[in-house]
Amino acid sequence: MTTTINREHPEYAARKAMWKKYRDLYTGGEQLREHASEYLARRHKEPNEIYAERLSRVFYQNHIGSIVDWYAATLMHRAPNVMFDGSGAAKQFYTGLSNNCDLKGTSLSEFFRQRFVETLVCGSSYIVADFPRSDNVAATRAEEDASGRSRAYLMSYGPDEVINWNYDQNGELEWVVIRTSCFQQSKVTDTKWERDTRWIYYDRENFQLFCKHGESKQVELIDEGRHGFAGLRRVPVFQLKVTDGLWLLNKSALLQLEHFNKANALSWALTMGLFATPVIYSDREWNQIVGESYYIQLGPQDRFGWNEPEGKVYQIAADNLVSLKDEIYRVCYLLSQAGASSGSSQQSALSKQLDFSTTEEVLRAYGDTVKNSMKEVLWAIAAARQDEISIDVSGLDEFDIDEFGGELDDAKKLLEMGIGSPTLVKQVFKKLALKYLSDARQEIKNQVSEEIDRMHDPAQA
Repeated sequence: MTTTINREHPEYAARKAMWKKYRDLYTGGEQLREHASEYLARRHKEPNEIYAERLSRVFYQNHIGSIVDWYAATLMHRAPNVMFDGSGAAKQFYTGLSNNCDLKGTSLSEFFRQRFVETLVCGSSYIVADFPRSDNVAATRAEEDASGRSRAYLMSYGPDEVINWNYDQNGELEWVVIRTSCFQQSKVTDTKWERDTRWIYYDRENFQLFCKHGESKQVELIDEGRHGFAGLRRVPVFQLKVTDGLWLLNKSALLQLEHFNKANALSWALTMGLFATPVIYSDREWNQIVGESYYIQLGPQDRFGWNEPEGKVYQIAADNLVSLKDEIYRVCYLLSQAGASSGSSQQSALSKQLDFSTTEEVLRAYGDTVKNSMKEVLWAIAAARQDEISIDVSGLDEFDIDEFGGELDDAKKLLEMGIGSPTLVKQVFKKLALKYLSDARQEIKNQVSEEIDRMHDPAQA
């Protein structure tokens, strides 16, 4: 295994350069500036000095990064409602999991918001559910809970870290290899940082952990055993994925690159136009440096000029940049925001409403994807822990902060109809209460739900 653990799946090898480019385009800033030579097109026979100067002046208008963050912020404006129905001990565990799902203080909604952002950038994101490992076997469930071995937690990995895998005929993972690396310094007094690389192999029942330290070519097996999902015979790796049509970076990356190159070309041309170039008409040798250190020498009968479309190339380039920016927003289903950012007022109110209705449908599709992924992870953890509890996730389907008032009116009218269903009354009050308390801690939501159940329980009426 140590000789093949670093083998890469053909699909991974084909896409890893693309993932790097998409991450650079999303992040922008100094990260893209550092790799600008990979994205700034070099002109035919452009001198090295000129290209180097253009690289030093490069800038980036990051439209796609703003679009991705807008979708994530709008979708998770209200945290999803996670509802548990079961024993008190089980509900207590899942309440703790909702407030701190990765043992680092990250809430479940924030964890999935980060995974959602990565999915929009790279097309998918991976989640591993794991349990603390121990050499001792717990005799009872109470002992297992007391020792913390039943405390499931989540870890996140990008698609560029999942290097190899295999699926069975039913489309379920048979095994997967995850590779991570980071710089390590064993002691503060060490003068050298070394890169440590780790590989985690999961199959349906077992895991193996491999490591390579620094420049060493030897890969060592440092840990192995059964993982927490062995009893279910499933790989503890879950994938959050969107369709190609909803993969925003894949739809807009080429447009963003074209906008990047056109914007820098126009900026360079305008900057150079600010510095007049001296022209010397003389037959004799001329070697003085004048102006901004550039000059052109021509004979008295020589002629020099530039070819451009009717002298309007700058305006054409500026108009093209606006068109490219609008197209980036359009392919991301946000054409109404493109008009707002450019100050355009040509679009009617009805047209803007129709455009945003398309955006809302896309947001609901994203919401369904995130909710289904959350339920899949939570259901698998409940099955691995053998908890007798029902779990549901709702929300992520309302995106106008003013819509809550409308929902209150609709609920009031529904209850005034006098439908004799205590269950309906409970569900209406729960939905409104949980939506209003979307930012509250999970234990508060649980307590409110229990109080509503008791208040409207027919047995206590």
